Amino acid sequence: MESLHYLLMKSHAVFSRRVLSEAGKIGLTAGQPKILEFLDSCEEADQKTIASYCEIEQTTAGSILLRMEKAGLVIRRQHDGNRRSLFVSLTDRGREAAGQVKEIFARTEQPIEAALSEAEQKCLRELLEKAYCAITDTTSEGGSQK
Repeated sequence: MESLHYLLMKSHAVFSRRVLSEAGKIGLTAGQPKILEFLDSCEEADQKTIASYCEIEQTTAGSILLRMEKAGLVIRRQHDGNRRSLFVSLTDRGREAAGQVKEIFARTEQPIEAALSEAEQKCLRELLEKAYCAITDTTSEGGSQK
């Protein structure tokens, strides 16, 4: 059996290629699908929060957001009393693209879900969450994972 790091890397690479291939057909570039998904779930966030959630550098998030703003997918604005942070939200076009991204993710996950029972899917999610917490040295649901 392959090493854990290789299987994680290989699975992520194939999944990402498939998502980006489909996202490219609707005019999206790398990084944009996960930002659209995040903003669709939270309505609005600042660049630092987006970068943290998406596991990317703030400067990278800024570049992606600039392209998304130019494409009419997001709008950035200041809140009253907060001149330092720009808050990002989806435009109508961005919400439409976010819906398409959800469909892309669902189609890409479908073969995995078809190959696993519901119990195995739940176990996989739990194990991936535990692995993520271990590698980022965080805890899940307030309990120590170590």
